[in-house]
Amino acid sequence: MDPSPSQRAPRASRASQPFRAALHRLLRLRPDNFTLALLGTVALATLLPCRGKVAEGFGLLTDAAIVLLFFLHGAKLSREAIVAGLGHFRLHLVVLASTFGLFPALGLLTQLLPSGVLGPELARGFLFLCLLPSTVQSSIAFTSMAGGNVPAAVCSASLSNVLGIFLTPVLTGALLGAHGEGGSLHAVTSIVLKLLLPFGAGHLARPLVGAFVDRHKKVLTLVDRGSILLVVYTAFSEAVVEGLWGRLSGSDLALVLVLSGALLAVALGVTTWGARALRFLREDEIAIVFCGSKKSLASGVPMAGVLFPAASVGVMIVPLMLFHQIQLMVCAVLARRYAEKVASEDVAR
Repeated sequence: MDPSPSQRAPRASRASQPFRAALHRLLRLRPDNFTLALLGTVALATLLPCRGKVAEGFGLLTDAAIVLLFFLHGAKLSREAIVAGLGHFRLHLVVLASTFGLFPALGLLTQLLPSGVLGPELARGFLFLCLLPSTVQSSIAFTSMAGGNVPAAVCSASLSNVLGIFLTPVLTGALLGAHGEGGSLHAVTSIVLKLLLPFGAGHLARPLVGAFVDRHKKVLTLVDRGSILLVVYTAFSEAVVEGLWGRLSGSDLALVLVLSGALLAVALGVTTWGARALRFLREDEIAIVFCGSKKSLASGVPMAGVLFPAASVGVMIVPLMLFHQIQLMVCAVLARRYAEKVASEDVAR
């Protein structure tokens, strides 16, 4: 006897479940709105690059945006968070060892590739990527999603960013010889005036503006992303005028994607192994993995604009932009797996 319509419906529903699950997984891997905005900015700079006096105006606007960005980052960091983080010093040391030890070592290995394989500017961009601090927002978000130690992640990611303001320029100068357009004195002056001084002023002004910053986090996000898009547009405009797309091919971009994936895989593997070898708790391991494997686009793009000649910034931030998207996609999957494992262990108990 033929099944009734009510019997056929559940069968059809069950048959479509694998397709729905696969579609849902694909949708979760789609680029976020900010990544699409980055791609749109690159396309705009390619089609309508700013030149001459307009480019000079955008340069001044970019400098102002960078100063405002680091002022707000200083105002956002509370002293209570600094004090609270002191209790997790072992965890912080592991994260910092990965961020400013493991990554620079891996970056130096990429410099051993033959010059014909990876062009000099992309190679420098990879090394610069490896010298950057960890992210804050996504490190905390993925740690929370995975069921990790969120307070430790907040402190560790914040500490990485604060130290990165000092360490990244020093490491960049030592390993890349980055001295800006006007020599080392100009570079030091730019770093102090555009990064360190605004950050310090923002932190000192926290008693006055901290409540506003805490209440209006969307404003900080807009400044964060707006300043990045502005730097990207200005940098890519200059690079396009200088013949960027004549220097970069599809095979170059494919190689950058492969190297970025390999870099992230090594960082995730080493941080996971290290956390377990040092007998950290599962929630601490999660914080170490997500804080110790990330690189900050929000800090990296403005710093590149300060540390390097404008004509080279467009090419040099390509590895950072691609690594940023890969780390978001991979860590989203990893966070869900951690969360499922934590949930299954809770049920078993």
